[in-house]
Amino acid sequence: LPTIVRDLNSGDSYVWISNAYMLTMAAFQPLYGQTANIFGRRSLTILSVVLFAIGSAVAGAAKNTGALIAGRTIQGLGGGGINVLIDIIVCDLVPLRQRPKYMGIIFSLFAVCISLGPVIDGLMTQRVTWRWIFYLNLPICGAALLLLIPFLHVNYKKDSIRNMFRRVDLLGNALLIASVVAILLALTWGGIKHPWASWRTLLPLILGILGLAGFLALESSTLLPTDEPTMPLRLFANRTSLGSFGLTFIHAMLTYWITYFLPVYFQSVKEASPIRSGVDLLPTAVSGIPFAILAGSGLSLLNRYRPFHFAGFALLILSSGLFTLLDADSSTATWAGFQILGAAGVGALQTTTLPALQAPLAEADVAVATATWAFLRSLGGIWGVAIPAAVFNSQINNLIPSRLRGDPSLQARLANGGAYELATKEFMTSLNDSPRVKTAVVGVYVDSLRIVWYVGLAFAILGFLVAFVVKEVPMREHLETEFGLDKEKKREIEEGSD
Repeated sequence: LPTIVRDLNSGDSYVWISNAYMLTMAAFQPLYGQTANIFGRRSLTILSVVLFAIGSAVAGAAKNTGALIAGRTIQGLGGGGINVLIDIIVCDLVPLRQRPKYMGIIFSLFAVCISLGPVIDGLMTQRVTWRWIFYLNLPICGAALLLLIPFLHVNYKKDSIRNMFRRVDLLGNALLIASVVAILLALTWGGIKHPWASWRTLLPLILGILGLAGFLALESSTLLPTDEPTMPLRLFANRTSLGSFGLTFIHAMLTYWITYFLPVYFQSVKEASPIRSGVDLLPTAVSGIPFAILAGSGLSLLNRYRPFHFAGFALLILSSGLFTLLDADSSTATWAGFQILGAAGVGALQTTTLPALQAPLAEADVAVATATWAFLRSLGGIWGVAIPAAVFNSQINNLIPSRLRGDPSLQARLANGGAYELATKEFMTSLNDSPRVKTAVVGVYVDSLRIVWYVGLAFAILGFLVAFVVKEVPMREHLETEFGLDKEKKREIEEGSD
């Protein structure tokens, strides 16, 4: 990101290079869930891949920051659909009790890509150009389309184009998208562009939260111009689904919490390069894979999900507490071991929250329930970056007046979000000529990150307590859906391959 910001002279707009993707991905996921029942899974999946490819091309060819943000926005539209529809299609094809096993496989592939991503991105940036980070998506999307178009054939109720568009919850989705935009604006500005107490931060945050409340009220009212709400309140009418949504949100928060702030530790305290930082994060990315698969398989075998919820959050409590011990002298074995514990907790929860919330719901609600789960996961990820960032920046502001007394210029550079931007090997090595100052700066980073992990520990404990709300509901062993595999198309494909 620093290379892109420098090449395009992005200035303060750099935050939207990542936030534009997160915004559209989160905001449009419920719309994909609702329209998947109307337009079918196949067409929307293909559309999502095409949008992701278009966004990648626009971002790769961007000549200025505005064009790059536009490309990332389009990418988010596609990425949100891909995330939701993959899970929905798995639910269409596999009985509830068997779904965790398949989701474990999907998560494993996702985790491999996430773990390799920072390394590949760093190599592309250093050896070729950052534009190839986006261009590389084009052949991948092309290969996906070559498989999806001939082989993905699932059922849906066909209707006239006019009737299908009349069934779309346009009013509800417009209110939801506007609310998410307002919240993300506040979280982006808070503590960096404007103080958290500023009306410019509080107003969009309050309006966004009120908008979400208004959206939920609208979804259950007679004012909704469709009989197919995006997020029907019956999804939240039982304690198991409601508790599972809460677990999903907290789990996503802690996942992003770890993956965004361990690199701050590696690059500032340990002076790792961006590529090295990506390698140092591999224990988190890779270790979660076997635990996700084991949890998914164990859930299918035992027909129970609560033990995995308790185990997952217990491991996150343990790892968050251990992260508070990290400092400049921590060995590789220490921080790698702590990561493995956290990754085990993340993996155990990754494949067990969706089956838990679906267990007490009807199969007809699979699409909207899965989309709501994905939306809360994305929203939790947004807060999982914003909250620790606010805590980190606040703690930095509290410490630098006493720790860096007599160096007002350095204080100004680190204050109000500057420490997060300066958490790089280059900045830390620039302080080598002043060992006393460097030691003080490292201490500020270590102590600020320690508070970040303490707050994360509190959320992990909250997740453990919420797990008591969820009841054990036997999972269905037979598939009952109108959106399963199109048997006629399947027969045609099989006959054509003979």
